Amino acid sequence: MADTCGQILLGSGLTVLSHPLMYIKVLVQVGHEPLPPSLGRNLFGRQVYQLPGLFAYAKHIIKIDGKAGLFNGLAPRLCAGTIGTLVHSRVLQRCQDASKYEVSGSCQKAKEGSLEHVVNETTKEMIARSCATIVTHPFHVITLRCMVQFIGRETKYSGVFDSIITVYKQEGVLGFFAGLIPRLLGDILSLWICNVLAHLINTYAIDDSMSHTGEIRNCSQAVTGFFASMLTYPFVLVSNLMAVNNCGLAGGLPPYASVYPTWVSCWRHLSQEGNMSRGNSLFFRKLPVGKTYAIDQKRFF
Repeated sequence: MADTCGQILLGSGLTVLSHPLMYIKVLVQVGHEPLPPSLGRNLFGRQVYQLPGLFAYAKHIIKIDGKAGLFNGLAPRLCAGTIGTLVHSRVLQRCQDASKYEVSGSCQKAKEGSLEHVVNETTKEMIARSCATIVTHPFHVITLRCMVQFIGRETKYSGVFDSIITVYKQEGVLGFFAGLIPRLLGDILSLWICNVLAHLINTYAIDDSMSHTGEIRNCSQAVTGFFASMLTYPFVLVSNLMAVNNCGLAGGLPPYASVYPTWVSCWRHLSQEGNMSRGNSLFFRKLPVGKTYAIDQKRFF
């Protein structure tokens, strides 16, 4: 229990610190570009037209809503983090207890570091993460909608409890789980890609006789995690867009977004437009090829 409380406190602190970053990323994912492109230089020193980065976007939000405006949607996100940590911890403990019971009954245990051990541990983690994601997704939806309100200056989602009532009245129970499927798929794929790749690297590329083997293996885990998150980013983008799509907010309606009947149609539309990585980077954002900036609508078309 003490470990869980420590994880909640640490997670809450990191959530508060990273919230402005997520806020800006979500607005970019939706397609809101309040500032026009400017002439700058890329990594190679060439002059190119670039979109405003993280700090310019943050200054724009502060100018309109003050510094507190950077933390719109923080309360439901903290709720999601706290509940998610508790659910993940409980479910993972149950899975481990069940695994120990099965091992004691069969008298067989997978060797630590083997592929079978990696598969078993990854399966437990997948179950725990999936349960936490399903339980906390309603708070995730509310968080995103609180953020996207910035675009149309709405006040529809003003608090956690009021937002729960609003979603239920307008969309019913299913409204709380908008965008859940691509989010679950992305989380599961990212977890398996990360763990399997790390196992292959640690098994076939790292020799136990090498110095600092532990540090190298930790580094490989971090690198594979970053690689997996890059590969599965389109699932994150589609999930966030579906969470706010056609919910009555300006950021989820034309001209910012089409009304998508399913997440698959959203994926296809983004793929056709070449926007599958929109919002993936908040630095050195280059101008989309073939797009025109509309000053009045504050978006590209």
